[in-house]
Amino acid sequence: MSHHSASAHAGGELSYGAPTPGVPVFAAIDLGTNNCRLLIASPQAGGLQVLDTFSRVVRLGEGVSANAALSPLAMDRAVEALKICARKLSRYDIAAGRYVATEACRRAKNCEDFILRIKRETGLFVEIIPHEEEARLAFTGCTPLIRKDTERAIIIDIGGGSTECMWTARENGDHRILALDSTPCGVMRLTEQFGGSGLQPRFHDMVAFVKEHVGRFDASHGIAAALGQTGIQMLCTSGTVTTIAAIYLNLSRYDRAQVDGLRLSADSIRNVIATILAMDDASLRAHPCMGDDRADFMVAGCAILQAILDVWPLPEITIGDRGVREGIVFTLIREQSTGG
Repeated sequence: MSHHSASAHAGGELSYGAPTPGVPVFAAIDLGTNNCRLLIASPQAGGLQVLDTFSRVVRLGEGVSANAALSPLAMDRAVEALKICARKLSRYDIAAGRYVATEACRRAKNCEDFILRIKRETGLFVEIIPHEEEARLAFTGCTPLIRKDTERAIIIDIGGGSTECMWTARENGDHRILALDSTPCGVMRLTEQFGGSGLQPRFHDMVAFVKEHVGRFDASHGIAAALGQTGIQMLCTSGTVTTIAAIYLNLSRYDRAQVDGLRLSADSIRNVIATILAMDDASLRAHPCMGDDRADFMVAGCAILQAILDVWPLPEITIGDRGVREGIVFTLIREQSTGG
């Protein structure tokens, strides 16, 4: 393994602390197919001052593929997590907040009732956002990790219900999205589609399925054909890639500071994927960076990542432990500073 296979990168720094008097506080909730995540933060030079965060696996999308509806148990889990978010939010004077729901709610026929229930039981107004908005927010959250010498970037956000793929270019100093696609290849959706637990034997079938979807996006924008050019960076954010990074680093417990912005060689990632595929269910669950909640979807996550590496064979990937929440807060800060 070369000594270039992993290196850290600074950008859009997140530091942790108490509120600074006179500095406004912003909040974001990302209610996804698998996770409910909260971020409360203030702007500071070069990034964010994180005041509080919360993340819980709620599996909101469980069974949506089969029933086109959110199940009572899944909704209960999500509402309980959102009650915790509401309690945390009540401790701060929030200048502006935005609370969004994504793929599971987009696909469920009973989502309107669920949104009303959230408002009734937690006081929070959660809006269901379209694919394009989710991708744009993930992109905004990740842009601090785009290197200065990057002309074009492939940004991947692997979710529970879908995977957002973005192709971006630098224009007048800033990156903007040239094309984006939301593929129906989230880790929970794929796990349910290919038979639940013990998915190792179906790994190659899942890779082929994802490659078909990602390949269509690639072909329509000539992305792989452009990979020979210099200055192309791939950036990936998701629980799958942050877990792979933690396993690569051999962490005894997950540490965001060591993972966010890490640059891992594609070979290193493939080696970790091979290690994961060789593990049985009990070993996966026992891994200190995994746990039950992540273990159920790890094989599907690896299949999605393997397909992406096959379609776009770049030598390394930048790992981001950031996304929609950070994108919302960056956007709220920018809107307040420009007054629009």
